[in-house]
Amino acid sequence: MAHAEPGTPGSTAPTGAGGYQQEMARELGWYASFSIAFGFVSIATGLFTAYGSVLNTSGPRGIWAWPIAVVGQLAVALIFGALAARIPISGYAYQWVSRIVGPVWGWIMGWISFAFLGVVVVAVDYTIASTILPELFRYQGTTQNAWFITAIVILLQAILVAVSTRATHRVNNVAVTVQLIGMVSLTVLLFVVGAATGKIDFSTLFEAAPADPDGYFALGSAGHAGPFALAFLIGAFTIVGFESAANLAEETKEPARVIPKAMAQAVISLGVLGFLFLVAITALADDIPALAASDTPVAAIITDVLGSFLGKLMLVLVVISIFSCGLVITLSGTRLVWAMSRDQRFPAWQALRRIHPRRGTPVGSSVFMLIVAQLVLLSFSGSTDALFDLFSAATLLPALIYAGTVVMYIAKRRSLPPSRGFTLGRWEIPVIVVASVWLVYELLIFRDSSFRNPWLYVLILFAIGAVYFVYLLATRGRAGLTMPDMMDIDKALDADGAAAPQPAAPRRADGADLAQER
Repeated sequence: MAHAEPGTPGSTAPTGAGGYQQEMARELGWYASFSIAFGFVSIATGLFTAYGSVLNTSGPRGIWAWPIAVVGQLAVALIFGALAARIPISGYAYQWVSRIVGPVWGWIMGWISFAFLGVVVVAVDYTIASTILPELFRYQGTTQNAWFITAIVILLQAILVAVSTRATHRVNNVAVTVQLIGMVSLTVLLFVVGAATGKIDFSTLFEAAPADPDGYFALGSAGHAGPFALAFLIGAFTIVGFESAANLAEETKEPARVIPKAMAQAVISLGVLGFLFLVAITALADDIPALAASDTPVAAIITDVLGSFLGKLMLVLVVISIFSCGLVITLSGTRLVWAMSRDQRFPAWQALRRIHPRRGTPVGSSVFMLIVAQLVLLSFSGSTDALFDLFSAATLLPALIYAGTVVMYIAKRRSLPPSRGFTLGRWEIPVIVVASVWLVYELLIFRDSSFRNPWLYVLILFAIGAVYFVYLLATRGRAGLTMPDMMDIDKALDADGAAAPQPAAPRRADGADLAQER
């Protein structure tokens, strides 16, 4: 088998992690990695986006689904950490599945991940325009101004990611610090002021109305999910994106040790803080039917309890947090597109794989993600319930990614390369059981007929991907989809102080070991 140029599929030159050239600087430490995971998850974004939907479908009692969802997503994060410690290469699930199962399945996982990142950035930025800014500046929100503001926010994030990775991380680190301080302060203030004014009422936490209490905890029949089942969507939508830290593995110092820890700590801290915040705002909700019908229920509660000035100050902090979330999503999306283009797996890969010599960023991939996000925004512009459709699609897609990755881990866990960075040890089986039960339950929720539009979006994206993949096979054949081998991954990662997996043989498109064919 002839050697290819370094950094291209089939390369055996000792150029860097996984057979690639080291094109980006390794400058991210633990806090930066934690900030990426924390910033993507962003409880401010998830709660401000989905809380009204939970009140409407499940009532205040629905917030008790949150801690269960956090435990389930933590189990998924631990499995992702075990994989990131074995194959710490940018592209996360695309790289893991490509190298462990085969490039065909890896490409499919990469395309699903790309579809998720394309829609979730729109869902996040639309939250600013539709649920925060109207309350902050006291204007009447309309579909038109919400779409316009969202388009501007997406553009600003793409420009920052394209111009400077270092500046992007600095902005995100500051925003995450602001979010931590802001959300903790906001939660404490809500409890203190609520107790002092007598507005807080913990009995509200157990009310089901406006949801029907009959069959409240049932999963529901085909085409219909029970009220409590629908409440899981707030946790399933919010506690996603922790894997974005793994998508910047080639820019992280000691990625096999740092990334698993950062992902797990982000999920735990966000889970605890998010639940306390949910308890606070729900106990302070005095008119549930009105809030359920409101476009800005969380913002309305904050302003009512803390007053106009403090309420607006806290909403400014929330805007910063949500902007940071969209920024990290854009950053993660560009890295995935770049990683797949480096393997010649994406349309126009010649332009998308290039790193700007002065800025050190994949400018082409940044522009591509900008275009994709604007097209997604346009495609949802005719929806009568755009926010629900956006956050539902942004919940369904990661559930598919997580389920596929967990199934792969279960099937291949005994043949995975060893890890010197992070292992599940004796907790492996319990973690697998919890993650599997959680993901099966989550996917069953999406049988509900209200998710027709999100499923349609997913099917359309799959169809587009299928057309391109047929073209890819027709022009290059299955043999042309081999991945770079990992013979030098130990040497490259150890040079940076990373805990790296042992070498794995290169794999063909069908997952066969190429070394056995030579």
